[in-house]
This record gives sequence, C-alpha cells and structure tokens, in this order.
Amino acid sequence: MDLDMSQFTAIFVEEAQEHLAAMEAQLLAIQVEAVTKAELNEIFRAAHSIKGGSATFGLGDVTGVAHELESLLDRLRNGELALTHEMVDALLKARDMIAQMIAAFEGKGSVDAGEVARVCEVVRRLAATPNSTHTADPPPREAAAPAPTAPMQLPAAATTATTATTGAASAAGPAPTPAAAAAAAPALPPGEGVAFGFFDGAPASPTPAAPSRASNSSFESSSIRVSVEKVDQIINLVGELVITQAMLAQTAASGDARLQERLSLSLAQLDRNTRDLQEAAMSIRMMPISTVFNRFPRVVRDLAARLGKQVELRLIGETTELDKGLIEKISDPLTHLVRNSLDHGIETPAERVARGKGVMGLVTLMASHQGGNIVIEVRDDGRGLDRERILAKARERGLAVPENPHDVEVWGLIFEPGFSTAAEVTDVSGRGVGMDVVRSNIVALGGRVEIHSEAGLGTCMTVRLPLTLAILDGLSVSCGDEVFILPLNNIVESLRPSPDAVKTITGRGRVVLIRGEYLPVVSLAEMMGLQGRENTESQGILVVLETGQRRLALFVDALLGQHQVVIKSLERNFRKVSGVSGATIMGDGRVALILDAAGLARMAVPRAPEPSIVHA
Repeated sequence: MDLDMSQFTAIFVEEAQEHLAAMEAQLLAIQVEAVTKAELNEIFRAAHSIKGGSATFGLGDVTGVAHELESLLDRLRNGELALTHEMVDALLKARDMIAQMIAAFEGKGSVDAGEVARVCEVVRRLAATPNSTHTADPPPREAAAPAPTAPMQLPAAATTATTATTGAASAAGPAPTPAAAAAAAPALPPGEGVAFGFFDGAPASPTPAAPSRASNSSFESSSIRVSVEKVDQIINLVGELVITQAMLAQTAASGDARLQERLSLSLAQLDRNTRDLQEAAMSIRMMPISTVFNRFPRVVRDLAARLGKQVELRLIGETTELDKGLIEKISDPLTHLVRNSLDHGIETPAERVARGKGVMGLVTLMASHQGGNIVIEVRDDGRGLDRERILAKARERGLAVPENPHDVEVWGLIFEPGFSTAAEVTDVSGRGVGMDVVRSNIVALGGRVEIHSEAGLGTCMTVRLPLTLAILDGLSVSCGDEVFILPLNNIVESLRPSPDAVKTITGRGRVVLIRGEYLPVVSLAEMMGLQGRENTESQGILVVLETGQRRLALFVDALLGQHQVVIKSLERNFRKVSGVSGATIMGDGRVALILDAAGLARMAVPRAPEPSIVHA
C-alpha cells in the first residue's frame, strides 16, 4: 500500500520554517555582551528540533549543519565559550544555509555542497577553539523567568495500521522505501504490533531512501476533515436554538400571567440546546490520536537500525480522540519519549540475552480516556532508570538532592535543563534537551508527566492532558471579593486543617502536615495582593494541588462550586501574569481568573522541608 508522504513533508517544511524564523529573530535581537542562558536555550531547542525532523526525512546535510550548530550553542550555554559577534554571524549563515537546503528539499532551487562544507567548517572552528580574549568570562547569566519555547513537531512517514510490519532491515543493502516495505509486508494478527530491527547479529547500515518532494498542493495544517453527520448535527442544533430563541421572544412579549413558568421552561430548553451545540462543535475539533501514532513506526524502524537494536512497536488505542490543538503540540514530546526509550531503555540484543530476555525489545504507545483527561503511555521493557547514576550526575552538576530521596524525586531530576546521563554526545541523545522539552511542552498544555521505572524491567512515562484546550472543568473558589477558577485536573483534595497541623519554619513560611507529608502553604490572597476574609488556615480552606512532581496547599476563603468554563486568553487581551493561565466569564457577567497550578508551584517553596526542622 502506497503511503502519502506529502502531508507529513508539508508539516515538516512549515514548522522548520517557523523555527528558522524564530532562530533568526532571536539571533538578531541578542546582545552579545549580555546574552542570557535562556536565550541560548531557545536557539538550541530550535536547532535541535530542526535536526530531529530532518533526520526523520533522511536529510543528512540539514542534520549535519544543525548538529554543528548544537555543538557551538551547547558550549556557549555551558559557559565554556563567550559569545562573540563572529559567532552570531556564523550562526546566522548556518541558519540561512539550512533554509536553502529545506527550500531545495521542496524542489525550489539547489544548494552548493562546497558552501555547505565551508559554513560547517566555520561553525566547527568556532566551537573547537576558545575565544582567547574571553576565556575567563563567566557563563551566560540566567534570565529571571525564561519562557519555554514550543519545539517543532517531528513528523515521520506513517504506516496505516499496527497490524502491518515493514520487516527487518537488511544488512546487505539499502532500506526499502516505506511504500515498498508496506506493500511487501505480511499481515500480522491484531495486537501483534510492528517489529523493527535486524537479525543475524549484524547491524544494518541502510542508505536513506531519497526523500519525496512536497506536492504542489501543500497540506494545510490548519484544516481538519469533518464527517457529514457531524455537520448535519450542528445545523440541526442551530435550528433548535433559533426556535428556542423565538419562543423566548414571544413569551417575553406576551405578558401572560404564567410568564414566569413559561420563561423557566424555555430557558431550560435553551440550556439543553446550548450544551448539545457546544458538545457537537467540540466534537468537530476532536481527531484520533492515530494521526500522531502513525508517525512512529518509521521513527522506530530507522532509529533501531542506527542503534543496532531489535525493537517491536505496539500501538494501542489509536482511535482515542483529542482536540486538534493538542494533536499538533503533543507530537514532539512523544517523539522525545520514544527516542529515549530506544536509546536509553531498550538494551542491545547481546545485553538482553545476557539478562535472560528475548532478543527483541518492546516499546508500547497507548492512549485512553480517563475521566476528563487523555492519558498517553510510552512503555518499554528495557533496563529501567539507573537511580544511582541519576543521583551521581545530579550531584556532579550541583543540583539540590535530598539525603534520602524518594523515587519520584529522583526521576524528576531527568527533567532538569541540560541533564543527561549519556556517556557521550551523539546525534540521537546526550545533550540533555529532550526531557526538558517534554516537561515544558506538557506543562504548557495544562498536563503533567509521571514516571514509573523498575531496574531491569523497564520504564513507563505517563502523559496526562486535558481533552481540549478550549473548555476547562474547574472549581471556583473565593478570595476576598474575587472569584478564581482552579483546574479540576490539578486538584487532589480540599480540607479544613486542625490548628496544630499548620507549622511555621523560620525563613521558609508555613507548611501543613497532610497524611504524613509536609506541603508548603500558599495564600492566594497574598499572592494576588488581595485582602482575604479568613485570617488563618483553620478558618478557611486548603486546596491540595498537584503538578508534575510537586504538591502545594493553596489557602482560599471558600469553595463555591464546580463549573465548565470557556477559556479566554489573558495574554492575548492583556499580558502574561504569573500563576494565571487565562480568564473566563462567569454566569453573572464577572471575569474570573483561571489559576495555573504549575505557575503557583514555581512561585511557592520548591520542596517541603524535613519534619525535624519544623516547629510550631
């Protein structure tokens, strides 16, 4: 079966151009003498994302230039080199060269191979030779509040079902094209997955297939396909809404003695129609996650061949639907997780045999609905996370590590920017940018990442996301005369603690003991500069919030009720506010701010203190 690569090619080109534009703007605005680490990280992430996407499509020249950019940027952000104007010029020239190569990939012009080599040589020389006039300069300063960037999706050629296999790569010749591989593949029983790798103990060194050019009719990523049934449903509901509106207008004008009763009935009907219309409209934006999952068979196949591993990819729950906005933004984090599973999790065939495992490793991508969330799991049956190695690396980098950390705290260290336990830097991993991207992207979408790992058995990365970015299930709380919305997804529980449960730590603020764990207490009134009605925690309410690896107890005056609210962008209409993710309009016409649990956690005490240092 032939695969239509044009839509994935067009997505790659479009998003590569966005990253190149962002890189150029950042380089042109940068102040050489006062560059921040956050600025260098943004440029680095753009180069890293372009490299990943180009590698997927076999664009070796683009991958090579992007890798040279990474090497220079990595030394700059680590403080090994001081940024100079010559480096900025070289980075801009390399950026222009990548733009030319991507244009050539589309069939627009050509690229001089000699010029590519010259640009790479300049960047390589600057990365290898420290600036003699700035060798004693300190590393780039930290920005006060770096904003995470949204890395490019890494689209890949996709198979159309999990019941087909592309077969093993041959060590004797080039890899088959996706279309040829799919056509020649034998069918597997449902649920058997897709197997990739090579056999006879000889790693394959496939020659990348010639990339297909983007078709003249480019894929418009802002469009979606909608079934006729869904459109008909919307039209019918709009008709019902018009009828109900007419009924209300007639009732209001009649002056009948039973006006109040008729108005109540009409309003109830309007409420039902409005809710049905809302649900139908939202269903149009829902897309199956298979549009993302189907990109990974090619990713796993190519990466397994490069790493000398045999890997089976199993896809479960491809029909699970989620908002199109999430579909577009979840691809890159999932790509990082899958690549990490293959590179760090799955062992080589020899290692697996020595540990009593089968030669072929298993990576599972699974999606499901749980309540109002979508849950995506990336599982592998590899070696698991090395607890001691992570702790040693964290201490080496000077990260704050508790004396006897829980596994959750240890696993959370791998999300720190620049953290990596890889022994050497390769074009697959080792720079510590992947998991940082995962966390920043998922948190920006209102979700969180959970890790469960057992040594020798494997690792499971769980991503929890809201079903849609347009509507939020929230809990309204009061603070003084204001109303705020807390996302239900982040709420663990609410309680009114006893007076002796709340303690004070000198120089650290208040904490509360809940089920044997001390959590930092954050006053919403203090954070928002308001005058709360309640003075002590025992008079008000504590709402326990969880985001990522952190928990905190938010002190509010009262709980008002549960609501489904329509999210309005605060940043677009006003400006970004710390601890606030958006706003909504309540039923009485008042504007209520939607609180950002992750932002509140960052503003609170970073970790709960040990009970031994707590006093009343």
